[in-house]
Amino acid sequence: MASEKITKYCIKYIFAFLFVFAITTYFSSFSFGQGETQMVRFSGIVVEGDSSYGVAGVHIYIPRAGRGTVTNALGYFTMAAMEGDTVMVSAVGYKSSQIVIPKRGEPIYSVFIDLKQDVQLLNEVVILPYSNAAEFKDMVLAMDTSDPLVEQMKENLSNERLNRMAANMPMGANSNYRYLMQQNLNARNNKFFAPTVPLLNPFAWANFIKSIRNKDYKKPLRTTTGGSSGGN
Repeated sequence: MASEKITKYCIKYIFAFLFVFAITTYFSSFSFGQGETQMVRFSGIVVEGDSSYGVAGVHIYIPRAGRGTVTNALGYFTMAAMEGDTVMVSAVGYKSSQIVIPKRGEPIYSVFIDLKQDVQLLNEVVILPYSNAAEFKDMVLAMDTSDPLVEQMKENLSNERLNRMAANMPMGANSNYRYLMQQNLNARNNKFFAPTVPLLNPFAWANFIKSIRNKDYKKPLRTTTGGSSGGN
């Protein structure tokens, strides 16, 4: 009888232990499933402002995981990440931004990232061949003005030389365009007028006949000279 009581007591104890273990395991697995983070395939396209072209070479980095990637020539990227990760987006000339991957329970998360330009005005840098103003003054005073290069430079920049170069310079693109526009304007203004032919002009024929009668074609041409003819 004593052995049967001990056996029943052991069986009850074993069943109670198994029941408590099962309840504990169930609640532990439930709480772990609620707080478990899922790995996702994080992808997207990085663009600049209203442009539809992607930005290449943008760094996509997850500091907590210590891994990242860069966008390709079209601005596209893809990488593995975990839900809840903070992703840093940075590129030279643009403001840095960050994205937090939400916990949605889906294996894919895609984004469209719009970068903003980071304009920074730098201080003016003046590069001079001399270390200070005194050295520059001494160099100017010691300059040899009789250098043939200086004389040639003065000759090339003279008004006579510049005027001759301007007169011999061929017509450029702007001059040709103005000439064409003037020709079009003249053609439009004379559109409703008949072209004149000198052979049909009676006044021209009258002057021609008069010059024949006066024998103007036998008269020598008069030439004007700058000197005086009082000595002849």
